[in-house]
Amino acid sequence: MDALLKFEDVELYYDHVYALKGVSVEVHEGETVALIGANGAGKSSILRAITGLRRIRSGQIQYQGKRIDGIAPDEIVRMGISMVPEARRVFPYMSVRDNLLMGAFTRSDKAGIQQSMEMVLARFPRLKERYSQQAGTMSGGEQQMLVIGRALMARPRLLLLDEPSLGVAPKLVQDIARSIVAINRDEKVSVLLVEQNSRMALRISNRAYALTTGKVALSGTSSELLTDERVRHLYLGGEF
Repeated sequence: MDALLKFEDVELYYDHVYALKGVSVEVHEGETVALIGANGAGKSSILRAITGLRRIRSGQIQYQGKRIDGIAPDEIVRMGISMVPEARRVFPYMSVRDNLLMGAFTRSDKAGIQQSMEMVLARFPRLKERYSQQAGTMSGGEQQMLVIGRALMARPRLLLLDEPSLGVAPKLVQDIARSIVAINRDEKVSVLLVEQNSRMALRISNRAYALTTGKVALSGTSSELLTDERVRHLYLGGEF
């Protein structure tokens, strides 16, 4: 199967400290791929490199067969890659409606934007209930739904999610997990998921990479990694 995204032998540094060293990751069309590991392992650095927010020192990043490292972030969005950042980052004084419309800033097709808006509100009914409410007054889980919806407004082919369960109430974590599965299945959007909740990430993904100090330590199908003793003790807190 041809890869939608190829992240090949990438090195990335923050000043003189390496964040990624020889990392290779692939996402195929229709897949959900998880990146698991502790804080500082390099998971979020992969997403920042893909979106052009951080320049890589060596290696290359290809999307749909075209090299994209060095391309401006807004152009990467136009190519079909959207990112849901860590810590939500809504526009707190803007309404839910206006936050969602910000996700469509690269688009000019009014009818298509309206169709995307209706799709997002159907996917997340709570956003419809709070359509005119200031985003900053919503709960953490509701804000997470909003930033996922905002990313979908760009009509992506590849969705990058950075710690979507972070700071979210346990009950809403399950709702968000179900939403990620549904977006991948129903909207035919490939997903690259960074998640410290390794058990959840492995349960909703097809394949996964386990990172340690800027390198890929393990990779395989998510079902294989769920039962791998090394993964269970390093990332899943021991026995189930």
